[in-house]
Amino acid sequence: MLLLSFHENLHLVLALLALTAGSAGVAIADVTIDACVAQNSISHPSLAADMQSLCAFSSSVGALLGFSVSGIFVHLIGPMGVFGLLTIPAGLVILVGFLLDEPRMQNFSYRQVNQNFVDASKAMWTTLKSENVWRPCLYMYLSLALSLNILEGMFYWYTDSKDGPSFSQESVGFIFSISSIGSLLGAILYQYALKDYAFRDLLFWTQLLYGLSGMFDLILVLRLNLKFGIPDYVFVVFVESIGQMTIRLKWMPMLVLSSKLCPSGIEGTFFALLMSIDNVGLLSSSWAGGFVLHVLKITRTKFDNIWLAILIRNILRITPLCMLFLVPRVDPNSFVLLPKESEDSKVDMEASETKNVELISLVHSVDDNI
Repeated sequence: MLLLSFHENLHLVLALLALTAGSAGVAIADVTIDACVAQNSISHPSLAADMQSLCAFSSSVGALLGFSVSGIFVHLIGPMGVFGLLTIPAGLVILVGFLLDEPRMQNFSYRQVNQNFVDASKAMWTTLKSENVWRPCLYMYLSLALSLNILEGMFYWYTDSKDGPSFSQESVGFIFSISSIGSLLGAILYQYALKDYAFRDLLFWTQLLYGLSGMFDLILVLRLNLKFGIPDYVFVVFVESIGQMTIRLKWMPMLVLSSKLCPSGIEGTFFALLMSIDNVGLLSSSWAGGFVLHVLKITRTKFDNIWLAILIRNILRITPLCMLFLVPRVDPNSFVLLPKESEDSKVDMEASETKNVELISLVHSVDDNI
């Protein structure tokens, strides 16, 4: 971020490398915390939803603060100055890393790293072959990939003076900051009202609500809100708030389910793998959304077919409902995979559990090595 803020004419390749390095740093810190949450979710399964709700609450508060000041700082000090300011949260993350208490491993041999990697890879592959794992992973990917991301087109429409409401950049940032309250409300609603519902039932209603909420964008671009006397600014804030709330409600059960799919001993590695699958889904959504915008010839100044892009997006948002059979209908407070047994417990190997024997032995071997 400092490199971007100091060099005005930085080469495009170097700028992309700097942004990639910054994103990698954020991803590493995020996965580290996710690993802690996944590990504690296995140790305390009844608190898995609570921990994910706490993470979502913290993320929503951060988004609220970030969106609130982003437009103001871009106007006051410009984009390069904002890149410089981004070093402050990076420094705070480094500080948290120093303060995070973690026991050191004594007499650790770095020669075991390769063997640990091989053992962990075997355990991950064995876990992924389980129907309880690959089926919900496939649903997560498809659910995210089919939700086309056309935010770039909507942003330019927001700021267009001819066809759109002609919002300033500061106004758009402020709108997104207010809509972050919707994400905050979604996390609170999940924590206090929805966390005990079965994954499949909750995903059905949240996905349906997510698809229907997208119709508000269609009302907006067709300017129907003005016919009912609702100002653009008020309606956009309402639309974005509802959208952020439904996204959060849709995302929360996926996070809880992902934390329960992680085998004991390689929680961080496996959770990172699951999150990478989700990130590929988001990337696919952005590519597909950009392709749709390109095909419909929607540009920074031309928005004749933006209503059609919204309609296609909303229809695709509903399609994951046909694939809900991939998600297990289980109690969110129970395990999807068997946890690591305590030393004084006995493993009851019944006929219905024989398919998990190989997984348990591999995971335990990884635990012994790590």
